[in-house]
Amino acid sequence: MKALLDTQVFLWWNMDDPRLSQTARDLIADGRNELYLSAASAWEIAIKAARGSLILPEPPEQYVPSRMRLHRLLAMPIQFRHALHVYDLPPLHRDPFDRLLIAQSRLEDLPILTIDPEIGRYDVSVIW
Repeated sequence: MKALLDTQVFLWWNMDDPRLSQTARDLIADGRNELYLSAASAWEIAIKAARGSLILPEPPEQYVPSRMRLHRLLAMPIQFRHALHVYDLPPLHRDPFDRLLIAQSRLEDLPILTIDPEIGRYDVSVIW
């Protein structure tokens, strides 16, 4: 299976947060799955860590790549078509990072692992 991880799911997985669903845990733990972390999530993590609203055990430029390697996550770069597709999304969700993940999910035909009910209001497949 292929899927795109929401930023919160990536963080909860790496922090062993009990709020992460068993379905998400099983999917991430299964090494046969092709899981992606968006550059949008890396950007969101860097911004939150810089302003102090996210505390990580090491700087984001070390934390994110090391956890991606550890869990065999693939990088999903932000392409122009992803950024421009945000224009076509109805204004249901205000978070710009999540809107970009939604655009990537739609254009790359990837379900999103997320707890966010607002993402499910879009024409995307959500796994939780």
